[in-house]
Amino acid sequence: MLTSTPEQDELRSVVRRLFDTHSSEEHVRSFLDQTSGFDVTSWKLMAEQVGVQALAIPEEYGGAGFGFAELAIVLEESGRSLLCAPLLSTCVLATYALLLAEDPETASRYLPGIAAGETIATLAVTEGNETASEENVHVRAELHEGSYRITGVKSYVLDGADADLLIVAARTERGLSLFTVDAHTEGVTTEPLSTLDRTRNLATVTLNGAPASLLGEDGRGWDIVAEVLDIGAAALAAEQVGGAAHVLESTVEYAKMRRQFGRPIGSFQAIKHQLADMLVELESARSAAYYACGAVGANSEDRALASSIAKTYCSDAYYHIAAQSIQIHGGIGFTWEHPAHLYFKRARGSQTLLGSPGVHRRRIAELVGL
Repeated sequence: MLTSTPEQDELRSVVRRLFDTHSSEEHVRSFLDQTSGFDVTSWKLMAEQVGVQALAIPEEYGGAGFGFAELAIVLEESGRSLLCAPLLSTCVLATYALLLAEDPETASRYLPGIAAGETIATLAVTEGNETASEENVHVRAELHEGSYRITGVKSYVLDGADADLLIVAARTERGLSLFTVDAHTEGVTTEPLSTLDRTRNLATVTLNGAPASLLGEDGRGWDIVAEVLDIGAAALAAEQVGGAAHVLESTVEYAKMRRQFGRPIGSFQAIKHQLADMLVELESARSAAYYACGAVGANSEDRALASSIAKTYCSDAYYHIAAQSIQIHGGIGFTWEHPAHLYFKRARGSQTLLGSPGVHRRRIAELVGL
């Protein structure tokens, strides 16, 4: 993904125009007081006009049959506009869990709805305040008269309150497995969470004997989850690059326009140095994210390492760029009316989503044998 084709460039152009119209600052602000819900109109347009939800889904399941590179372009553009939609949860986490499970019957049941923009889906792994890992999953699935029932609580589920389909990690007698759960069935309750970044929805999902169906092979759940989290980390890194790019561009424009002592503040050496440092961070983050997305698309052996490196660097770069932007904007950058705080909060929230930089640094050390 270090280079793009003319078709991918056109996809980027089309998606950016769509998001400029339907994920403008005004649209984003209209969702700030909500702890659940998303712009259904924009979601439908993404499906009908661009086919975003279908991009990475094979044609046999009603998708467009493209690859992760095309999906990463959409994610990057969504980061630029702070899109309030279940793109990461549905089109990345849930979709790839269904694809990697090697369960054609279940995939045929759910992927066509996702591709059409009709089904919202998400992955539920985390419990309590623990990092997502195999040993930290304690929710159990028990067999009752030939069918599974799941009991337990999942925390910080991305778009959990809006989902139609939950893909839940739970333990059976054979180990950690994945299950599909109808989010609207008896025994499932969701509680939207109030978060710092109000452009992204999280929820606590409580399962009380909820009926569930096994996804893939019993006991193979963590293998799938680990791969999905790698893919998710690369996808989130692409989104972070998009957000950081927009922040830098808007900051440069402000530095050209804002005058102090009779000259644009961008002409001052201190501001020039800040902007130059931000640019270096952005381009380094872009390289890391693009390499990780390319590794995911090619299913490379270093996919896990590349994804963790990208998530670590892009998280810190986005946060730093957003913080510096507020400083350069001065007093207006601290106001509610200015969008700088929206990107700063998205940057901060994205740092911890799918594993904090510290978690990924420890993983990088393990992967390289340190």
